[in-house]
Amino acid sequence: MAEAQNIPAGSTTTGNIAVAAESTVATRMSAPPSFDVQDFAVPHGREEEWRFTPLERLRGLHDGTATATGGVKVDVQAPAGVTVESVGRDDARVGKAGKPVDRVAAQAYSAFEQASVVSVPKETVLDEPIRIAVHGEGGVAYGHQVIELGAFAEAVVVIDHTGDAVLAANVDYLLGDGAKLTVVSVQDWDDKAVHVAQHNALVGRDASFKSVVVTFGGDVVRLHPRVTYASTGGEAELFGLYFTDAGQHQEHRLLVDHATPHCKSNVVYKGALQGDDAHAVWIGDVLIEAAAEGTDTYELNRNLVLTDGARVDSVPNLEIETGEIVGAGHASATGRFDDEQLFYLMARGIPADEARRLVVGGFFAELVQQIGVPDIEERLLEKIAAELEATV
Repeated sequence: MAEAQNIPAGSTTTGNIAVAAESTVATRMSAPPSFDVQDFAVPHGREEEWRFTPLERLRGLHDGTATATGGVKVDVQAPAGVTVESVGRDDARVGKAGKPVDRVAAQAYSAFEQASVVSVPKETVLDEPIRIAVHGEGGVAYGHQVIELGAFAEAVVVIDHTGDAVLAANVDYLLGDGAKLTVVSVQDWDDKAVHVAQHNALVGRDASFKSVVVTFGGDVVRLHPRVTYASTGGEAELFGLYFTDAGQHQEHRLLVDHATPHCKSNVVYKGALQGDDAHAVWIGDVLIEAAAEGTDTYELNRNLVLTDGARVDSVPNLEIETGEIVGAGHASATGRFDDEQLFYLMARGIPADEARRLVVGGFFAELVQQIGVPDIEERLLEKIAAELEATV
C-alpha cells in the first residue's frame, strides 16, 4: 500500500491506488523553449515537469550520458505522390512546428543525424495510409520526423514503434490551410525499451488534426504531444489509449495552446492499469491566451484500475486569459474495475474471462473507433485481450 508521505504534492491515495488531485500550477514550463540543450538544466526530479518521471530509468537521456549507437531502423511506406526525404538540421521544416520544451527533446534535436520528411502535396487526398515503422535493434538513438501536408491535402499516417531501444525523438506535424491529418502513433515496444518524445502540431487555417496515441509496451514511455494554431478555424482532436502493466511507467503530457481566435480542441485519454508498481501519468494542459476569443475546448482523462498495487497521477490544468470563449472544461476520473458489471454479465451465463474482456473493451470502444485503420484496430483489440489474459 502506498504511503501518503511518498506521494508527490497534489496527490491523494485511495486504498492501494494513488490518484492525483487537480494541480494549481501554471501550464507554462519553467524554462523557455529552445533548440539548445544547454538552455535546460539537468533535471533532478523535483521540477514540476519531471516530478512523476523515474529519471534513473531513462538510461541517461536526461543528463547527456546516453551516447547514440544507431539502434533504430526506420522504414517508410507511402502511396504514390508522397515525397520522402532525408534532410539536415538546416532544413526550414525541421523544428518549424515547435521548439523543444525540455532537456531530452533538446538533446534529441541536437543529436539526430538526418531528419525524415514526409510531404503530401497540396490538394492531394490519399486513399491509403502512410506507414512509418520504427524498429529498435538495441542501443541508443535520437530521431526527428516531419510530416507535412500542403493546403487542402488529406492523409492518415501510422507510426509504429516496436523492438528494443532507448529512443529520444521529436515529431513535427505541419498542416497547411484546410488540410486534414490523422496520425496513429503506436508504442508497442519490448519490455526493456525507453521512449521519450515530443510531438509538435502546427495547425493551419481551417485545418483539422487528429492524433491517436496507443501505448502498451516499454519500460518507460514519456510522450509530450503539443498543439498550436497558425491561424483561425483550426481544430485538434487528441485521443489516447494506454494499458500499463506491472512495473511499467507510461506518461502522457499534453499541451494545447490556444493563442489564435476561433479554434477548437478536444482531448480524450483513457487508460487501464494492472499489476504491482504499474504507474500511469496523464498531464493535460490547455492554455487559452487573451487573443484567443471564440475558443471551444474540453479535455477528459479516465483510468480503470484492474488490480491492487497500481498508481495513477491524473492532472488536468486549464488556464484562461479571456472570458470571450464558446466553452472550456476538463474532467478526470479514476476507479476500480466494476464488479457489479462483471456480476451482471456472469449472471446471464457469460464466463468470467469473457465478461471481463467485454467490460474493458467497452471502456476503450470509443477510442478504438477513432483509429480508422482496420488492421491497427484489430491488433489493438487482440493486444487488450492478451493483456487481460495475464491477470486471469
